[in-house]
Amino acid sequence: MDYISINKKAWDKRTHIHCESKFYDVKNFLEGKSSLNNIELVEVGSVTGKSLLHLQCHFGLDTLSWARAGAQVTGVDLSSDAIVKANELANKINIKANFICNDIYKFGERNKEKYDIVFISYGALCWLPDLKKWAEVIAKSLKVDGQVNLVEFHPFNDLLTGYSYFGSESPDVEEEITYTENCGEETQKVITWAHSISEVLNALIDVGICIESFNEHIYSPYKCLEGAEHVKNKGYQLLFSGQNVPVIYSIKGRMINK
Repeated sequence: MDYISINKKAWDKRTHIHCESKFYDVKNFLEGKSSLNNIELVEVGSVTGKSLLHLQCHFGLDTLSWARAGAQVTGVDLSSDAIVKANELANKINIKANFICNDIYKFGERNKEKYDIVFISYGALCWLPDLKKWAEVIAKSLKVDGQVNLVEFHPFNDLLTGYSYFGSESPDVEEEITYTENCGEETQKVITWAHSISEVLNALIDVGICIESFNEHIYSPYKCLEGAEHVKNKGYQLLFSGQNVPVIYSIKGRMINK
């Protein structure tokens, strides 16, 4: 099954829906609003003068927000429509950015550049069948002492909604609508994989990345979890039997071996 072509087709369609959504709020982004959340701003830290590679960047809002914060940015995404939109946005706000259309495994094979920071966030890992190859792309792309930051939805929520927590060679193949408020009723076929947190951590450790911090968060900046409740000035929480469920996790690592 050609998962790359299937998922690319879905994300090409989603790009046009997302660009018009309140969820992504492109209008206010163009007027200067950052799309970045407090979790990643705190954990990544200052990016002034640093080179930053954003893997699975969608149509570039976060990538360009890091550029506004002072980084020299490169964004990579599977969707050609998303990359076209990212370049359009960069031109509109007069920000220098390098956007590359490719799946990240092929990007990793061809890339010769080294970066100070590799950044990945929110709903990225489920689209990848092989986290060992993912981690190798990160390691190859980092300078010695370079930093990797991952902010991701916690897989515990997948378990609560009937999906596997642990990975499998067989992916989930579904027809689903996208997650923005303007999604309509049109579905797209998508192929995804489950990845436990231990799989993520071990993939990074095995390529020589030292894990400096691992954090679990009870508030999500996004209302995209069924049953989540908004807490003022905090975000969206999910309760199970009256107790908080971890909804986001974040990892900070450093490239110590080359």
